[in-house]
Amino acid sequence: MGEAILRTPDDRTAALPPPMEERAEPRPPAAGTRLARRRAPRRPRLWFEILLIAVSYWTYSLIRNAVPTQQATALRNADWIWDAEQHLGLAVERGVNHGVNSVTWLIVGMNYYYATLHFVVTIGVLVWIYRWHPGRYAAVRLVLFATTAVALVGFYFFPLAPPRLMPDMDFIDTVIVHRTWGSLASGNLSEVSNQYAAMPSMHIGWSTWCGITIAALAGPRWVKALGVLYPVATLVVIVATANHFWLDAVGGLICLAFGFAVTAAWYASSPYRLPQHIAHAGARTATRQGAPTAAGTEAGTAPRPPPPPPPPPPPPPTTTTAPAPADSPEPEPEPGSSLVPPAAPPGREAAQGTRPAPPADPGSAPTAPGTAATSGTAPALGAAVPADDGDGAPHTS
Repeated sequence: MGEAILRTPDDRTAALPPPMEERAEPRPPAAGTRLARRRAPRRPRLWFEILLIAVSYWTYSLIRNAVPTQQATALRNADWIWDAEQHLGLAVERGVNHGVNSVTWLIVGMNYYYATLHFVVTIGVLVWIYRWHPGRYAAVRLVLFATTAVALVGFYFFPLAPPRLMPDMDFIDTVIVHRTWGSLASGNLSEVSNQYAAMPSMHIGWSTWCGITIAALAGPRWVKALGVLYPVATLVVIVATANHFWLDAVGGLICLAFGFAVTAAWYASSPYRLPQHIAHAGARTATRQGAPTAAGTEAGTAPRPPPPPPPPPPPPPTTTTAPAPADSPEPEPEPGSSLVPPAAPPGREAAQGTRPAPPADPGSAPTAPGTAATSGTAPALGAAVPADDGDGAPHTS
């Protein structure tokens, strides 16, 4: 289409600006945009997190303990694990169990370690991430939840007796021998807890999760070192107290790898590479309403081009006046001509800014030819000036 032309009063032309297009109505967010918003890190809410963790652990314990107690199958699987370790030459659990049990203070400390730190350290790391790394909290928590959820599959399909419950293998049940309280295998707790849910070991799964998180996000090096040592110490504890085979620890690591894979697939990133903090609520609200973010784009959408600037107003019509022609120079009088310059045409005096000569007095004498008038008008340029010899009558020389 051609451009519209505007003609101004002074016969000038100007192109009209293109017509403004009507802004389209906002469309509902696409499914991909909604999914991206769900994946975006959000600031965790304390009350919701406490409720979520409490309900999740209650559900985990309920399902874990609801697994049918298959004692015969659990003991048969334990024999198979023990034979496999002996075949590999790595059946070290009984030697470690007897060696540590000979040191009373050490084995009692390990019993309390096994019963308490499994929960205390895990909750402490969650609180630390919630407080200092809110942008990574949801992703790190998802790793823990996915790890625990897949462990329930192992509890159901592969019931396994711990070494301390295996007869005729000479393992020492350190909790019973030293009467340690607080363990799920002690006192009345053993009657409501599933004693044959040893594979995979969630002590190793949770402690390794804590260790990796601390080593990845902590600042001081000594804290990072404690994070690395924590799952190693937990492995020694679960073997020394005869609560797990070391192959149970391998199962726990496999579950943890599954948890990291689920988190990486959901957030398309490692949980430790996400931003540490969450953007301010006002910035998130502006992003949802279509305002550009710091990167210049909306959340999950392509950047919108800026609206065109308003057209400039047309210039006002102008009136031009032709300049007056310059006055032509006065011609010089020829020699022998009259000393009186020729009379200017009517109106010429006004244009030149001069006044006309006054009319001659009827009683005065006529001016002689070749003489200048005495009315005060200067003789023309180049004319002879009359001389006065003192008698009052001018004459030319």
